[in-house]
Amino acid sequence: MTKISALATATAVASLLLMGAASAQTTAPAKTEATKTETKAPAEKKAEKPRTAASLECSKEADAKGLHGKERKKFRSECRKTAADKAK
Repeated sequence: MTKISALATATAVASLLLMGAASAQTTAPAKTEATKTETKAPAEKKAEKPRTAASLECSKEADAKGLHGKERKKFRSECRKTAADKAK
């Protein structure tokens, strides 16, 4: 019985060592041109839409009040709506 358990243990250890070596030899997938252009797209979209003065002012007010998360988003939305109404 000890011979079988020793053989099973040796087989398990050998397979673990070989699996580590096999996984270390895999290569990372190559980056394609499509991937490079996809990463540039969000930055270009930000450049297309500059923030308005009202939006910046609302952000400053939200910072002064210490708002974060949903509260900040709600405050800025209402602030920009009132600024747009005043501009009309």
